[in-house]
Amino acid sequence: MLNMVFLTNSWLTSFNRPGLCVTMAVLLHYFLLAAFTWMCLESIHFYLALIKVFNVYVPKYILKCCIAGWGIPAIVITLVLIINKDFYGNGSLSESHPYSNFCWIQDDAVFYISVVAYFFLIFLMNTAMFITVLLQIHSVKRRTQKTSRFWKR
Repeated sequence: MLNMVFLTNSWLTSFNRPGLCVTMAVLLHYFLLAAFTWMCLESIHFYLALIKVFNVYVPKYILKCCIAGWGIPAIVITLVLIINKDFYGNGSLSESHPYSNFCWIQDDAVFYISVVAYFFLIFLMNTAMFITVLLQIHSVKRRTQKTSRFWKR
């Protein structure tokens, strides 16, 4: 959906309908944040599958992942819309972006908080999970090598 909204955004912007432009900007923002959130959920799943292999039963795991994956971005979008729906719009209507024909977030502070900071948090989480998994795999490999040397003796 992110790709579809991104590809149709410029075309739909050409109709010069403010409501349509805000809708496209909100959808683009939502699906971008949803993609980041699902990426984070994949790293958590990776951690659970490789590190916490045994005794990891999470009741209604998929339901909880779906609620987090689709709900957290919806909360962020709702907060932005509650604060001011004019944060979304067509860049060509502003003087700072006269040749832009794309509906997106118009305020730099909102962009940096709701997209860049969000991505940065997801990136930190994924990096932490990745390092944890690598260290665990390395320690298992080391233990296996020690055990094999013991049996060879």
